[in-house]
Amino acid sequence: MQIIFNPKKESWSEILKRPTQSFEDIEETVKGIFKEIQQKGDVAVQKYTSLFDGTSFENILVSQEEIDEAVSLVSTELKEAIEVAKNNIYNFHAAQKTEKVEVITTSGVSCWQEKRPIQKVGLYIPGGSAPLFSTVLMLALPAQIAGCKEIVLCTPPNKEGKINSAILYAAQLCGVTKIFKVGGIQAIGALTFGTESIPQVYKIFGPGNQFVTVAKQYATQFGVGIDMPAGPSELLVYADDSANAAFVASDLLSQAEHGKDSQVILVTTDKKILNDVEEEVYKQLKKLPRKEIAQVAIQDSKLIYVETEETALELINEYAPEHFIVCSKNEDFFIDGIANAGSVFIGNNTPESAGDYASGTNHTLPTNGYSKSYSGVNLDSFMKAMTFQKITEEGIQNIGPSIELMADAEGLQAHKNAVSLRLNALKK
Repeated sequence: MQIIFNPKKESWSEILKRPTQSFEDIEETVKGIFKEIQQKGDVAVQKYTSLFDGTSFENILVSQEEIDEAVSLVSTELKEAIEVAKNNIYNFHAAQKTEKVEVITTSGVSCWQEKRPIQKVGLYIPGGSAPLFSTVLMLALPAQIAGCKEIVLCTPPNKEGKINSAILYAAQLCGVTKIFKVGGIQAIGALTFGTESIPQVYKIFGPGNQFVTVAKQYATQFGVGIDMPAGPSELLVYADDSANAAFVASDLLSQAEHGKDSQVILVTTDKKILNDVEEEVYKQLKKLPRKEIAQVAIQDSKLIYVETEETALELINEYAPEHFIVCSKNEDFFIDGIANAGSVFIGNNTPESAGDYASGTNHTLPTNGYSKSYSGVNLDSFMKAMTFQKITEEGIQNIGPSIELMADAEGLQAHKNAVSLRLNALKK
């Protein structure tokens, strides 16, 4: 890990740079695959599944028999753990429902807002060395609560052409309507255009590597919405002398093991904590099964010492972390002052893993500084706010003259006429 003492403000952007490839490096690959999927559908999907995942099979749709088999293979203990997480996630997201908002803006003018579900959503679930069945809960449950009619899930198969059993178990538990053995850029392309097998959707959700992130962003050029740019995972911890160094190190490593392009950062005003955390990181790293992956991420990570909490908070808001842990005697200062973060974890007994799995909050969060402008996935992510208005004869007489004047001032005569005709009819 790189240790940095009192970095000058002008160097922050360089110090806090994410270890990711540029958009341009990946965009041409994404464009080529999208074009081929648009033209050839399932044939192109099969081609890139074979190329990238090293497997090929006839039917990319997961059958009911495969789901039933997966359910039988998941242990009772894991099913019970998933049920605990499911209940907490469901309760937190169900509580986010809002009622119709109705206002009489002027006598005779009634305006209201109602939320309606997005009809067709696509969920991308990372597979590979860490099949994230927890992400199924995070995406499918709010989609189910929102009332989405089609919930289509894509996830990469293993070399045998199979999907992780826990992913299939979680999917059938949470109301997913179709599951496909497709990952990477080709999954995002298929959800964008639709193929002979995979339905086209209106919005795509889910985290992924840099290729998936760029593919999602590119999909927006074809009229498909996305939850957010959610790429490689990241965590920033602020810790002072009240923090437990072993706990902090374990949190840093929990994010580092996600992938070689993950990034973890410690910001502190205490040099002893900095040294203790570094020592603990390397001590715990030796025992991790995913040591090779975590080690690469740790090499690109930072331990940053600053003099004051005010400087620390300013630096943290500039970085805009996906996950932010605060372990401080003065935790309220950071809770009240944090402006840019995907999800915040407070105190020594709140590991980031809790949010990843079972506390109830969503773990699909903005990365790469996007928490400055994006929220994490929530119930509203799966809904649209629609506005309605109804105007009576009294209402059009009350606001009509203002509309006429404003339309005339903008030079839009037809707009003015639409009101004038109604007002004249009422006068008669």
